[in-house]
Amino acid sequence: MQTLLFVYVAGGLILVVISLPLIYGRIKPNSLYGFRVPATLENPDLWYPVNKYAAKRLLIVGLVMIATAIGLYFWPGISVDAYASTFLGIFLAAFILVIIQCVRYLRRLQSEETSQPADLP
Repeated sequence: MQTLLFVYVAGGLILVVISLPLIYGRIKPNSLYGFRVPATLENPDLWYPVNKYAAKRLLIVGLVMIATAIGLYFWPGISVDAYASTFLGIFLAAFILVIIQCVRYLRRLQSEETSQPADLP
């Protein structure tokens, strides 16, 4: 179970670390890293706020992963299967919630963008 603890904590730390450049707007639109959907890849005005929003939530998921891995590790009498299954369930729930929130945020930004009056010359 110590190996799983190490892997889960390391995974959480990786999420924390990769979220930071996105939070600070250091990553330009690209096909490898970030909240990559056609709308964000085609429009930097959407890329940066959506990725900042997503990365803040990813940072929280990373911290939740670390806390869950450590907390479950010290749970009295927990089996390896229960440890792994519970961790996976919490991670999947958190990650799916983040994806839903990010898609909603993107849609809200897109609707605000289209409802703005066009600039007049």
